[in-house]
Amino acid sequence: MKNIRKLAMSAALGATALAPVAVHAQTTAPSTYVNAPLAKPVPVAQPKGHCGIFQTCSTTKIGLGKGDFMIRLSAVGVLPEDRDSRVWANGAPLAGTRIKTTNQVMPELTFEYFVTDNISLDLIATSTRHEVAAEGGAVGGKLDVGSAWVLPPTVTVAWHFRPHKRLNPYVGVGGTFMWFHNMSAANNGLTSKLNSGFTGGPSINAGVDYQLVGNWFFNFDVKQMFVRMHAWAENSSESVHVTAHDSLDPTVVSAGIAYRF
Repeated sequence: MKNIRKLAMSAALGATALAPVAVHAQTTAPSTYVNAPLAKPVPVAQPKGHCGIFQTCSTTKIGLGKGDFMIRLSAVGVLPEDRDSRVWANGAPLAGTRIKTTNQVMPELTFEYFVTDNISLDLIATSTRHEVAAEGGAVGGKLDVGSAWVLPPTVTVAWHFRPHKRLNPYVGVGGTFMWFHNMSAANNGLTSKLNSGFTGGPSINAGVDYQLVGNWFFNFDVKQMFVRMHAWAENSSESVHVTAHDSLDPTVVSAGIAYRF
């Protein structure tokens, strides 16, 4: 019995001695841990080589340069200047009489190819309808002559100042050829036939391309064409024959969107 009592006393004393060590271990153990920063979420990888038509990606070529081909759709305003007009009736000049041609706005399609980083060739294709009138002199006020559709394909060689840049201004020179078609005389009792010959002349232009996103570009362009029109009209009995020469010299302003292939 005495031995059992001694054994119990020894166990109690041992537990008392060990208790502070255990408590200390429990309170100090967490201080040995280091708080690690949270990892950032990993972005989902895009399929290699994938780039949307309205995206600018790492593979997108910036600016324009050799080998690029563009198709551009623009709104174009054709503004005839009507300089140096002359009119004859049965061979006699009508002093003070001049030709006046109306302005017109139509869509325009342009094809452009870059031969080098700086040099491109472009062709515009559009057709505009204009009203033609005679003014002043023997006519007095304004006399409607008729209307005509004009097809003026223009080929231009342009020099681009900043290849492979988003903003790329340019200047160019070229040639314009004009066909007048679907001509109709006005119902004025004086003319019943209206016609005009094929003509052409030089042109100069200046403009700028700006890369919007991906392969899409905005374009603004101004052309000055130097073209003369030779037209003639007759009455129903062909007793009166009117001839007119007019320096149309239209200013052509366009703005549109292009896509590079």
